[in-house]
Amino acid sequence: MILSTTVLRGLGFALLAVAMAWSGTSAGAQDGNWWEGITSFGAPDYSGKRASLERSQPRKDDLNDLRPNDVPWRSDEMLAAMESAIARYEQIVNKGGWPTIPGNRMLRPGDSDERVSYLRRRLMVTGELPRSSSYNDYEYDSAVEQAVARYQENNGLRTNGRVDQPTLAALNVTAQERLAQLKLNHGRILELVQQPTEERYVLVNIPAFQLEAVERYQTMLRHRVIVGRNGRETPTLRATIRNLNFFPYWRVPDSVAQLDVFPRLVTEPDYLSNEHIRVLTGDFNGPEIDPSAIDWSQADAKRIKLKQDPGPQNALGLVRIDMQNEHGVYMHDTPMKPLFQQRARAFSAGCVRVQDVFRLVEWLARYEPGWENPGQVQAVLDAGQALDVQLTRPIPVYFAYITAWAEPDGRISFRPDIYRRDGSAAMAEVFDPDAPPPPAQGLAP
Repeated sequence: MILSTTVLRGLGFALLAVAMAWSGTSAGAQDGNWWEGITSFGAPDYSGKRASLERSQPRKDDLNDLRPNDVPWRSDEMLAAMESAIARYEQIVNKGGWPTIPGNRMLRPGDSDERVSYLRRRLMVTGELPRSSSYNDYEYDSAVEQAVARYQENNGLRTNGRVDQPTLAALNVTAQERLAQLKLNHGRILELVQQPTEERYVLVNIPAFQLEAVERYQTMLRHRVIVGRNGRETPTLRATIRNLNFFPYWRVPDSVAQLDVFPRLVTEPDYLSNEHIRVLTGDFNGPEIDPSAIDWSQADAKRIKLKQDPGPQNALGLVRIDMQNEHGVYMHDTPMKPLFQQRARAFSAGCVRVQDVFRLVEWLARYEPGWENPGQVQAVLDAGQALDVQLTRPIPVYFAYITAWAEPDGRISFRPDIYRRDGSAAMAEVFDPDAPPPPAQGLAP
């Protein structure tokens, strides 16, 4: 857009002040081009690669948010890539970092704005925009749009190609803070690598909203997952998958019953019958009682238990992956599959819901007697009967909190610090309040 003379003059003074502050710390700005001295060591090559712009509600295949290779997070290759990324960011920091983009108004394709030159410089430093582009150009053209979309993909944001508020907040996290984040997550990955190595395991990266199944040091499967929302956070842990429960009951946890279900029943007494939930007394094997006889405003989850019947409406879907642990969380199917189409997927009460979960179940059971044929899973589903499968070869599972990593091709990825565990106030502000709200969902683990 074209700014008025008055607005340009006022904005110009602000930009000049920011430029003077930045140039004063940039060791490479005084001689030649501003980026000289920052090498391309470890930088990604985006030539010929276009980001997947989300023009409206994304289809599943448009998200492009799963890692692109078979290198596990928990690997020496990942550590080496992280070390290259840290070296690159140390170089950026030593050369003065990157410019702050002033103002808080959205920038979008078609705009003509002095702030676009700052955006161009910012994206050139981290490699999303080729250095062959003009950094003094004020036009928000298609090259800038694609560069912003690449940046958004790398940072777990909606890839709309516009500098909206979450994208601006992420762009303005300082190079020093990103370097600290890389070092923090290198430590988290190193801690995982230093544990005894298993031939097969599952790892869930909570802030990346994805799961990988690893066999003989190679990632065999990747899945999108839904994790716990704020206040119901998915914990970091190591546990062991020992059982697969087909057509499970959902024994509603006391916390969910007390905080979510009981208050809902005060105004929606039909909710129990609609969701095929039974009311029991004492424990989950106790006698069934009439829900109409209970004052739900005074109900106590220590005495009143809720159990949902198996079936397509069940909050666990058609299979539960049992992994006993002190937190009482596990992985499972879900009837609310449209939620996997959201880029940020912190919707659960702490458990992990897995997209295409039956592919994972096939992989978990593949070495069990009678389960070598992947068609066995479909046969169980077709039979429609409850079945518990005890694994003779239990499989370790890790829930990890990794908000930054690097790929062997030089691409560096960051994710919003959804649980505010990284210690940076600036990174804790990188959320997506403009994202479409998730579809209405029922109560679920």
